[in-house]
Amino acid sequence: MDFRLDDGWQIRPIGGNTGMAYVGTKEQEKLFIKRNTSPFLAALSLEEITPRLVWTRHISTGDTLTAQEWLNGRSLTRGEMKDGRVAALLTKVHGSNVLKKMLRQVGGCYVFPEDLLASYFRGLSSSLRQHPLLKNVANELRSYQPKFDHRDYSVCHGDLNHKNWLLSDSNRLYLVDWESATLADPAMDLSMLMCQYVPRKDWKAWLTTNFEQSLKDTFQQRIAWYCRLSLLLSIKHHCERGHFIEMNQDILKLADISKKQDFI
Repeated sequence: MDFRLDDGWQIRPIGGNTGMAYVGTKEQEKLFIKRNTSPFLAALSLEEITPRLVWTRHISTGDTLTAQEWLNGRSLTRGEMKDGRVAALLTKVHGSNVLKKMLRQVGGCYVFPEDLLASYFRGLSSSLRQHPLLKNVANELRSYQPKFDHRDYSVCHGDLNHKNWLLSDSNRLYLVDWESATLADPAMDLSMLMCQYVPRKDWKAWLTTNFEQSLKDTFQQRIAWYCRLSLLLSIKHHCERGHFIEMNQDILKLADISKKQDFI
């Protein structure tokens, strides 16, 4: 798509991408444009979780364009993902009643433990289904599912890849790409981040440093459950895409977690 709005904005795909992200230019101005993004973006902008929302417009094709300020910056490195500012921004997201109210208003879905388990088993290959370790872990997770009142669920990002964190040149940190946002147990988000980016030996220190509730047994039990499930889902993902080195690395992580009685 390459089009011009009536007021002179020229919109082109970013990096030749024909998907949903564009750069908008008008004389010396520059904006980040997305097509048909969720109205939830307005609340994220208000809470300063994402770059500032400049305008939203409906165009003749029936699409909706949203424009955000263009910020020069970079994605976080894998090593930076365990920094305190990442944990602080996640705490802000999980604790925001504004975000929770807005996501419910725009039709955000609740995701429960049984939903995540069902997504793991859905279309699971026979080789993974019969793998002794994966089979045992999946059965354990099915037998014990964390109890956490859905009224205490928070907005969860759902895809905390380091590429979805933007550090601006002015040293402001933002979390972007909210297409996977749900209402869920915040332990789900934290477990994904821990499994991908925090060394196993540092889990206890990282949690106790950044999250007050980490001392509660029930919180640790929920983290333990979601960490195992996060690894199962990652193993399935890598297997489906033929990324067998990454798949085996996650299997080794899961084996290490499963043999330790003191999870945290």
